[in-house]
Amino acid sequence: MGDHGRNVAVMALLVFAIGGYASAEAHQDRICLADPPVDVPTRQVIPINDHLIAFYDGRNTLRLSPEPNWVDDAANKLGVATYAIHHGDEAIVFDTFPTIDQAQWQRSTLEGMGITHFTVVTSHWHNDHIAGNEVYQDSEIVMTARGLQLMTDLKADLEAGTTLFGPPAINPVILPTQTFEGSMVLHLGGIGGIGGIRVELRQINIHSPDETVIVLPADRLLLSGDTTEDTETFMVEYADLKIHAENLRKMKRWTDFDRILPNHGDPERIAAGGYDKSFITATADYIESMVAGARKRDFLGAPLEDFAGKALRRCDVRLFEPYREVHEFNKAGVFSVWGVK
Repeated sequence: MGDHGRNVAVMALLVFAIGGYASAEAHQDRICLADPPVDVPTRQVIPINDHLIAFYDGRNTLRLSPEPNWVDDAANKLGVATYAIHHGDEAIVFDTFPTIDQAQWQRSTLEGMGITHFTVVTSHWHNDHIAGNEVYQDSEIVMTARGLQLMTDLKADLEAGTTLFGPPAINPVILPTQTFEGSMVLHLGGIGGIGGIRVELRQINIHSPDETVIVLPADRLLLSGDTTEDTETFMVEYADLKIHAENLRKMKRWTDFDRILPNHGDPERIAAGGYDKSFITATADYIESMVAGARKRDFLGAPLEDFAGKALRRCDVRLFEPYREVHEFNKAGVFSVWGVK
């Protein structure tokens, strides 16, 4: 099995790992808490400014199926945000949701605003970021070259629903129509790249080697994809965790953004304009603490607060209870690579 195949296998375990919530009442009087999951629909269209909107769904108990599946038991359970940068009749859509229905809601909302021309930017190859691409198969879809390679390698299994993610299948898998390496600049409005909205795509190895983030320098905003996550990062590429932490520190030093909007975060924070750069520090600190702690005898029994407690007490992130099970999943993977042999 290749590296990406092993990663898919590891990711698939999350569907079964995210179940109940571990009790940590002794800690909760000292940390910042997010609202608990609700049992009603949660779709929101969140205006960030006059040319950027967020679409949010999830953090509820509603299900597509009573059977275990990656949409209900991972993506939607933790909450998903996507974004659209728009000008006139054009929009750049950053990721297309875990389901066709969600992507149709996203596109219909934009069409209701008079938008008729779409460019999709895919942050990375994971299922919850590519499943809605079918709704935009008449549009340009931009992704890193590495992401295209990974999607191509997995295409048949994804379309059959036979990867270790299990159901639901993504059929058809819509591949990107344009790729880049390193960086790429898009423009909305203006003439010949002058004026309008400058949209900078940057590839960075955090969370996934094909990860793309978007910088909107005029707004001083970073659309961070899965490089940052609230409550804590969902780990996949365990051998690269030190690289991820290093690249997070580098990303924090970029001088052209102050606020951060993630794909998996607290909807209240997103609606308030996003997170500050302490969000990046929280993610890097968690990764480094996990790697350093993996050789300690009690590592597999250590609660989330032992690794993210400082950020939780400062409210850099807030505890959303399902992320306790993500932490258990992360520990197992980190221990397998960085623990005592």
